[in-house]
Amino acid sequence: MEYFTAYIYLIILVKIIFILLSISHIYLKAKGKEESDLDKKIVFFKKKIEFTFIFLMALFLIYLFNPRTSKTVEVSGQSKTLLFLFGVVLLITADWQTFIHESMFFINLQKILGQN
Repeated sequence: MEYFTAYIYLIILVKIIFILLSISHIYLKAKGKEESDLDKKIVFFKKKIEFTFIFLMALFLIYLFNPRTSKTVEVSGQSKTLLFLFGVVLLITADWQTFIHESMFFINLQKILGQN
């Protein structure tokens, strides 16, 4: 198996683990066991796996778009899917609270609506 293909499968495996941990956390949250030791461990490992996924994707992007190589980059198949998932993860895990509370647009909108 080619190293590139193995690397893509590694990223996919990490993503699947992340999804399973997220589903477990959501399930425990729905059952009211959000403060249990099991849920705390799941959240801990979910954060570690999320970091690992972002790190692996950063290396993947560096490999694909390395300016020192003269090869043409064609993003298709699994590479395209991974880049799509990476974008989704970045949007989901973004710090939206900071953006909404500190954005001048939202501050002005809240003033117009009469909320402080």
